[in-house]
Amino acid sequence: MTDVVLKTEGLTKFYGGVHALVDANFELRAGEHVAIMGDNGAGKSTFVRQITAVEQRTSGKIIFNGQETNFKGPLEAREAGIETVFQNLALADDLDVPSNLFLGREKIRWNFGPFSVLDFKSMREATRKALEKTAVKIPNLSNTIRNMSGGQRQCVAIARTATFASKLIIMDEPTAALGVQETAQVENIIRTLKAAGEPLILISHNMRQVFDLVDRIVVFRRGRIAANLMKKDVTGEEVVSYITGAKKSPEYADAA
Repeated sequence: MTDVVLKTEGLTKFYGGVHALVDANFELRAGEHVAIMGDNGAGKSTFVRQITAVEQRTSGKIIFNGQETNFKGPLEAREAGIETVFQNLALADDLDVPSNLFLGREKIRWNFGPFSVLDFKSMREATRKALEKTAVKIPNLSNTIRNMSGGQRQCVAIARTATFASKLIIMDEPTAALGVQETAQVENIIRTLKAAGEPLILISHNMRQVFDLVDRIVVFRRGRIAANLMKKDVTGEEVVSYITGAKKSPEYADAA
């Protein structure tokens, strides 16, 4: 049995005449943490949107957990075991922590025809376990998202992702809008996921963060993969040179 969790072959996305993603060949193995880096518009988020079926690819293959997939939308990707923390978090401001963790996946206590009673006790207990799993500290689970700090909101989104991701976690700039202490908390969660053997894709502009957290760095440039680098074999300066195009990998000669 292969240990490749995710593989893309020739993954391509055009928006009219704009080639946002071209011929992306990518692999992620079990337990591996990989960073995707590149300038704005390099194709990073476009790549993730194809994997998670937020958008439909123009061409290419996505092989997830050994099976070629054609998810019709994000819900199918989520049901297959792919969970994503996007930059906008997708949290409901007026709901508490358990309600956000189980948003769209509520536990039902009783069904009465078209009516149902939610199992709040079960969801609250499952939330406590999820927060313990990810080492997230939120003193009051009854607090609404609106009354939380940016770091606490991000931690709730990550805890939700880690709770339900059975096979793959994707994080898109998870600390971009956070302060130093809140960033450290999110990074500790990522380390906890690594220790648990959870495979993860991290999109980040933060070079220090990338070198602290991942095994491998994939650089995107102008819609193409420009380099595939083992962290232990490169410096931050070398990664920047691939991002800017000053240095080119023979393996990815097509990346301008």
